Formats: sequence, C-alpha cells, structure tokens
Amino acid sequence: MKISARNILKGKVKKITTGSVNSEVTIELPDGQEITSIITKKSVENLKLSVGVPACAVIK
Repeated sequence: MKISARNILKGKVKKITTGSVNSEVTIELPDGQEITSIITKKSVENLKLSVGVPACAVIK
C-alpha cells in the first residue's frame, strides 16, 4: 500500500477504550512516549487491534 503521509510512528497498542461509536487507541512508542487517537470501532475491528499488538500511527 502506498501512502503520502511522511510521519509513521511504530509502537505497540497499550490501551483501547471503546465508546458507543468510536474507540480511543493508545500506542506506546519504543522510547516510552504515547500517542492516542480516536478511530471508529469498525476500524479497530478491521485492523485487528488489541493490546500488545504492533501498530503504527500514521500522521499527515
């Protein structure tokens, strides 16, 4: 897959807080910093995100 975003931060999913429509996903980066994003519950399912799995935060 080709993307135009230039900032890709690799880490592991630390926490997922599920709401009625959206989920808050926190990724812990290798240096211990965290980044949190709000995505749809459907996206969490489609990406097969769960605590401990590797994930990337893509920022444009």
